Amino acid sequence: MKLKNKKKVIIIAISILAIILVNFSLGIKESIALSKYGSRGSEVTQIQTKLKRWGYYAGAIDGVFGTQTLNAVKSFQKKNGLTVDGIAGTKTLNAMGIMGSSNTGTSSVSSSDLNLLARIVYAEARGEVYAGQVAIAAVVLNRVKSSSFPNTIAGVIYQSGAFTAVSDGQINLTPNATAKKAAQDALNGWDPTYGSIYYFNPNTATSSWMWSRPYVTTIGKHRFCK
Repeated sequence: MKLKNKKKVIIIAISILAIILVNFSLGIKESIALSKYGSRGSEVTQIQTKLKRWGYYAGAIDGVFGTQTLNAVKSFQKKNGLTVDGIAGTKTLNAMGIMGSSNTGTSSVSSSDLNLLARIVYAEARGEVYAGQVAIAAVVLNRVKSSSFPNTIAGVIYQSGAFTAVSDGQINLTPNATAKKAAQDALNGWDPTYGSIYYFNPNTATSSWMWSRPYVTTIGKHRFCK
């Protein structure tokens, strides 16, 4: 084969490969397409179902991402400390428990979430027994799972008035190794509070509402309840 013909063959082969790569790339983009205004399908149905259950969405569960769904997603994002763009991206879907929720295991929990959980443990319970430190992290995770609270770790911790340590700035303290381990143990499934979503120090608490919550257990200085 002449050199000129070899060059033509090489050019054609490169062109074909380029077309294949472009199509493959487009296929990947299509497969990870995000649900947004105008989208349709089963993922939109899941989004609508979740948001309706939690009171954000009042429309029909029809799998069509319309104006009502858009506004519901924005409301959900705002409440949970997410970027309010109305697009159900990875973080928003994870917060909803779709595509592998960040609430149910270390494989999908980011290092920033783990660090934040350790910080609230350290700020709220660094003087407590170890089980009491795990318990604080467990309460945060139990709230994430509850439809009555924000659906992300950050959303729960930074919910207005939820934790004294956030109000007084102690949340910004650097957690020690024990707090980090306690946070990890809670993420791994240890819940010494048996599903509690509230806790308080009975020696200092004055809220009659808090005292009225169903009692579950006491660990260290904290009383845990539902």
